[in-house]
Amino acid sequence: MKFSLALVSLFIFLFSCQKVENSEIYNKKNIADSAVNAYQQKIYSSQIDSVVNKYHFNGSIGIFKDSIELYRKNRGYSDFETKNKINNSTIFSIASISKQFTAVLILLQVEQGKITLDDKVSKYLKDFKTTEYENISIRQLLNHSSGLNNFGEKLVFQNGSGFNYSNDGYNALGKIIETVSGKSFDENMLELFEKAGMKNSFTGTSFNGKNFAHTYIGNHKTQKIVNGMPKRLANKEIGIPAGGVLSTVDDLHIWNNALYSGKIIGAETLKKFMQKSTERKHPIFGTMGYGLGIMTNNHLPLSYFHSGYVKGAPSLNIYYPKTKTSIIILSNLADEEKGKSSSFSVHKKIKEIADILETAP
Repeated sequence: MKFSLALVSLFIFLFSCQKVENSEIYNKKNIADSAVNAYQQKIYSSQIDSVVNKYHFNGSIGIFKDSIELYRKNRGYSDFETKNKINNSTIFSIASISKQFTAVLILLQVEQGKITLDDKVSKYLKDFKTTEYENISIRQLLNHSSGLNNFGEKLVFQNGSGFNYSNDGYNALGKIIETVSGKSFDENMLELFEKAGMKNSFTGTSFNGKNFAHTYIGNHKTQKIVNGMPKRLANKEIGIPAGGVLSTVDDLHIWNNALYSGKIIGAETLKKFMQKSTERKHPIFGTMGYGLGIMTNNHLPLSYFHSGYVKGAPSLNIYYPKTKTSIIILSNLADEEKGKSSSFSVHKKIKEIADILETAP
């Protein structure tokens, strides 16, 4: 009996020591993480404040490490006429960032067994039952390797042999979603927002609320409103599946955390979504990999991102998986006279800052 009690006492002592040791390690890690976060908050604040002031940025920026806010800036007006200021609730057109949502809707249909990535599009859409288009696959529409430019035109190259960014390709994916789900594209998209926990996101054709940031061409001194927003996003030259989502910084942060943690699509499907399958030469951000609706750095640090532009609304959404960091930049003012590159000056500078911080020891 004494021997048994001695063993029990020894076990309790060792367990207590281990508990104290683990607690110390945990506390040290917390202190280190807090120090890193504080350092990054300071750097982001000084560096980005300088950038947004220099370029007279009009829009909303949010930087988050998982659930921790590292930086937030709302600057300028959602309505220049009424001088209504941008705030955390302001809803922006996110343009081609929309493509990742359409891609995920397709991947959900794959998970449900309704389609496969290598199915021919012509199996679902009669408009593709031509000699020119009949061999284009769903995968090729997702990664822009179909050769399609504008629907009805000749292919830019033999499908599967290159990269050509195509809005019409993504609008075709929207039609496939409607065909196999038996529901409208808007219904599918709104269900996806609900699944992700995004309460302030809509499509251009489903939105009838408040807090929308009117889009403008011009600069901080003089602006001209882009008429018909957000309904015009459904027009042929854009299309809701290709560029018609409306959202906020907070909702895109929620989306990133849900998507990349595997809460929206399964781990294997997510891997296919992220994996580089083609290469894109982006006019603003240079050469990069392209997965199934998402872009990726060709260099360190590893990041998944997508830019977007519709008239007056340049946008960027970045996710760094190593640190679970989201960087979201949404704007409703673009100076097209200076060219599209100028409209992305702030976005590009912030990405450069973030890439450096993500690779710092």
